[in-house]
Amino acid sequence: MKSFFLKPNFKVDDIISYTELVAAEGINLQKGMNFNIKPNYSVLLMSVRKNAPYSDEWDEKTGTLIYEGHDVPSNLADDPKKVDQPLTTPKGTLTENGKFFTAAQAYQNKLAEQPHKVKVYEKIHAGVWCYKGYFNLINAIILNTGTRNVFKFYLQPIEMKTFKKEIIIQHSRLIPTEVKVEVWTRDKGRCVKCGSIENLHYDHDLPFSKGGTSLTAKNVRILCMSCNIRKSNKILTIAYICFS
Repeated sequence: MKSFFLKPNFKVDDIISYTELVAAEGINLQKGMNFNIKPNYSVLLMSVRKNAPYSDEWDEKTGTLIYEGHDVPSNLADDPKKVDQPLTTPKGTLTENGKFFTAAQAYQNKLAEQPHKVKVYEKIHAGVWCYKGYFNLINAIILNTGTRNVFKFYLQPIEMKTFKKEIIIQHSRLIPTEVKVEVWTRDKGRCVKCGSIENLHYDHDLPFSKGGTSLTAKNVRILCMSCNIRKSNKILTIAYICFS
């Protein structure tokens, strides 16, 4: 079976434009929730920036992404923020909320052997996005906020090795949004080594595998692909000398 999981060739924490995001998925993503846009996965666009339209958040203890469902279209309510987020459309078909909720409940109720796979892209700045990788949709609830019902979707970060092999990513490895925003501003959206604004990536100065942290901007910087490769090659050379 052909795998769709390993395309495109983005790495987690790659910095991309919306145009690159659309080109990678092969579809013009006009909404944040996109269920089964490819046979094996869905796509969520998220943001935890100030004034973001929805209350997406990271659970710092577990690294779980808690993604808020979406409101009714503005043509169906005077104020979409004052009415329940919809499970179905006026025609009775499932909304995107409903599709994701049904998939999560199927896994929770053991009607599906594996959790639904979701690719996540995070908005960091106007026109600037970050590829967050694959997640397992492990649960969903309908939460009453006191004024209305909203959907909350719980997603666990994973690393896809092959079509059937995955690894749960340690939550401490994830770079928090506030760190990304601080680093983007500090480094002026450029590679700190050569000044390039192309093929950028959030990089750990001291690699995570060697004890480096993701939780402080002091250990995170922006590198371009070429400088990142040179850094990796240097680390491999040092490791070879140390262990040879």
